Amino acid sequence: MSIKYVFKRTGGWLYLNTSLGRHPLRGAGVILMLHRVLNNDRAAELPHRNELCVGPDAFEHLLIWLQRHFECVPLMTLLLADPESVPNRPRVALTFDDGWRDNAMNAFPLLRQYQVPASIFLSTDFVGSRQHFWWESIGETLWGSHGQVARHSLIEHLQHAGRPLPVLLDDIDDERRSLALLHYLQSLKTLDARTLSDLTEACPHGAQPQALDWTQVRMLEDSGLVRFGPHGASHAILTGLDDQRLHEELTRSWTALENGCAQPLPVYCYPNGDNDARVREHVAAHGFPFALGTQAGLYRHDGDPLNLPRFGVSQRNACHPELLAWRIRRGARS
Repeated sequence: MSIKYVFKRTGGWLYLNTSLGRHPLRGAGVILMLHRVLNNDRAAELPHRNELCVGPDAFEHLLIWLQRHFECVPLMTLLLADPESVPNRPRVALTFDDGWRDNAMNAFPLLRQYQVPASIFLSTDFVGSRQHFWWESIGETLWGSHGQVARHSLIEHLQHAGRPLPVLLDDIDDERRSLALLHYLQSLKTLDARTLSDLTEACPHGAQPQALDWTQVRMLEDSGLVRFGPHGASHAILTGLDDQRLHEELTRSWTALENGCAQPLPVYCYPNGDNDARVREHVAAHGFPFALGTQAGLYRHDGDPLNLPRFGVSQRNACHPELLAWRIRRGARS
C-alpha cells in the first residue's frame, strides 16, 4: 500500500469525522455518479470495469457509509432546496447513467433495503431493445468474455478501422491487460458514431438485453424511490452533433420519457459529460432548467445549473469511501 494511498484514506476519514473537516460541506450538496452494479465484486475490480462498475458488496458498503455522514435525498430535493434553509448536515443525491438492466436487478434491492432514493438517466433508444452499448460490447469481446474466435474477429475489424490493438492487450497479467484495455477503450471515443456502431455489430450479442425495459422503468418509478431523466436517445456525444441532429436527439429522448414515465425529471444528463455553450443553449431551449455534467465539485446553488458537478463512484472508492471523501474534499476547495 503506497504512502499516497494511505494519505488519501486518512485525509478522507478526517474530512468527514472532524468538525474542522466538515465545515466546507456545511449547507452543500453532493451529487454522485454511478453506472452499473454487477452481480459480484470480483468482476468489478478489474481496471477496465472499475470506473463504471461496482459490485453489490461495495455498493451496500457505500450506502451504509453515506447514511452515516450525509442526508440521502432525491436529486430534485437537493437542486430545489432554499439555500437559506439547507441543513448543516450535507446532502447527497445518487444518479445512475445509461439505464443498465442491473440497476433494477442488483442496485434497486439495496436502494429499497436502505431506503436511499436515486435518479436514473436513460439513453432512451436502448430501453426495451437488444441494442448494446459500444464500450461494453467491444470491451468484453476484447477481454475474451465471448471466446477467442469472437475476439480475433473484432481485432481484424479494429485494424480495418485504423485502431490496431496495443501489445499490452495480450499481456498475461490480468491487471496490466485490463489497464491497457481501459486506456484503449477511452481512445476509441474519438471514432465517429457510425464506426462505433459497426464495431459493436461485429461483437457477439448476449442472450440478455443490457438495458432496462419500460416495464422495469415503471416498476422502479412506482416504488417512489427512483425517478428517471434523459441521457440522450442514442448516447451520441452532443458536442459532435450539428444543430438539427442535436435537436432530434434532445426531442426524441424527452418524448420517450414522457411516454414511458409518469413524472420524468426536468434534468438532462450529458452523455460522457460533454457539453459546451451551444449544447447548453439547446438544452435550455428544450425546457430543461438543470443538466448534469461530470466535472467534480460541490453543489452550492451558485454555479451553472446547466453544467452541474458530480463525483464519480468506482469499485475502488465504493469499497474505500475515505477515497471518495478525499475527492469530495478536493472538489470543495476547487
